[in-house]
Amino acid sequence: MTTHLQREIERLKRKVLAESAIVEDSLREAFVALERRDAAPAMRVIEGDVEVDEIEVDIEEDCLKILALYQPVASDLRFLVAVIKINHRLERLGDLAVSVAKRTLALVEHPSVQVPLDFFEMAEKSRAMISRALDSLVKRDTTLAKLVLVADDEVDAMYKKVQEELKDAIRERPDSLDALVEVFAVARYLERIGDHATNIAEDVIYMNEGEIARHKAGVFEFDQPSEASGASVRGEESA
Repeated sequence: MTTHLQREIERLKRKVLAESAIVEDSLREAFVALERRDAAPAMRVIEGDVEVDEIEVDIEEDCLKILALYQPVASDLRFLVAVIKINHRLERLGDLAVSVAKRTLALVEHPSVQVPLDFFEMAEKSRAMISRALDSLVKRDTTLAKLVLVADDEVDAMYKKVQEELKDAIRERPDSLDALVEVFAVARYLERIGDHATNIAEDVIYMNEGEIARHKAGVFEFDQPSEASGASVRGEESA
């Protein structure tokens, strides 16, 4: 039974990694669409969401089947619990990529507006958090996961600053209200993306160490890793 269980777990790992790659690509394309105000990549993100939904259901069914047939314990059980959580978070990230894409399509219909200086930096930091969180999953690297937890505070601070600047812009330029409201919504999505990256990192820590890392971000303040250790295994820069 142990051999069969390990074979099923390895197959499940491959599915989760495939799902994470698709979701990361969707987020990257959604951010490109937003920065360029380009409808074409935004439409590709929206149309591709069904694939993520199908994979999520497939992975959840696999997890339930493994739990029922093999009744895993210890690290195997911990892995399955983490995968169930991560699977759901990846699906939600796919939904957020779609939300960013839809807001981008709405922005294309409005005259261009000036956005806060921190807005696109916040988008890049959120993308880097997702990339690093998924790298920590692929590599089962707790150090990378803990760095994601530390970075979440930076994104939260930037979100508050962007909020205040957008409120001022709305008061000063009421004629641009519709476009600024769309930007406001995207900023919220970016903050939520950072939150989901943090959740995935917490799940990786639990998977590897059995430690519940929620509410403990403050204890993980240490030096950033070298560029080589922080780079994405998919060949993209993660910071």
